Amino acid sequence: MTTLPETIYAIQHLAFEDLGAWEDVLYSLGYRVRYFEAGIDDLTKALQYEGLTIILGGPIGVYESDDYPFLKQEIDLLKVRLEKNLPTLGICLGAQLIAHALGARVYAGHAKEIGWSKLDIQNMLKNPLSALTEIKVLHWHGDTFELPKSAELLASSEIYSNQAFRVGSNILALQFHAEVASDNLEKWLIGHTCELRNANIDIPTLRADNRKYATHLEQASSQVLKNFIDQLTIAHSISTP
Repeated sequence: MTTLPETIYAIQHLAFEDLGAWEDVLYSLGYRVRYFEAGIDDLTKALQYEGLTIILGGPIGVYESDDYPFLKQEIDLLKVRLEKNLPTLGICLGAQLIAHALGARVYAGHAKEIGWSKLDIQNMLKNPLSALTEIKVLHWHGDTFELPKSAELLASSEIYSNQAFRVGSNILALQFHAEVASDNLEKWLIGHTCELRNANIDIPTLRADNRKYATHLEQASSQVLKNFIDQLTIAHSISTP
C-alpha cells in the first residue's frame, strides 16, 4: 500500500455530508481523519497538504462565488494543488470543483439526478471503480461538468455521461456518492427536504431504496477507496502532520 501520512484531510461543505462509510474504512487502514468546514475554516492547510485531501459534497454550485466568496479561495488553492499532482479525491461538489479547477465547464444540468442506479463503468486497466460494476450507487446532484482535457473518463450514467474521471493516479473525481452510509441517509432526507420536494422526489421510495442498496454499496465502495489509495504515486517523502 502507498505510504501516506496517517491523517486524511476532508473538506466539508455541509455538516451531514461527511465521509460516511468511508470513515470506518480509513480507520481500518490505520488512518485518522481531520475535517475542515468550508466557509468557516481556512482551507489553506487542507489544500496545501501533501497527503490525501478529500473534498466532499454540498448543495451550492462552483459558479456561486458571488454569494459564497470562500469558493474563490478554495478554487484558487485547488488549482495549485492539482498542478502539483497532490493526492486529491472529490465527491459530488468536490468533483465539480476539481473539474472547474482543471478548466472544464461546470453548469446546471438538464435534470436532477437523485436516487439509486447503476453506472456504466469503463473497461480499462486499473479502473478504481471496477468494484462498482452492477452495483447501484446514490446520485444526488443537479449540476454536471464537461470532461477536463487532461482527464480519463471512468464511469457514466443514463442521465449524465460524465460521472467519474481521473487525472493520472493521484486525482479522482466522483459525481455520485460512493461514500454514503446505510444508517446515515435520514440526515440527508431531512436536510435536503426542500430540494427533494421541488424535484418531486418521493421520499419514502428514496428511503426504501436506501434499505435495499446501501449495504451492498458500502461493501463494494470500500474497495474503490482502497484501490485509489493503492494506486497513488507519491514522488517524494511526505512528513506526517
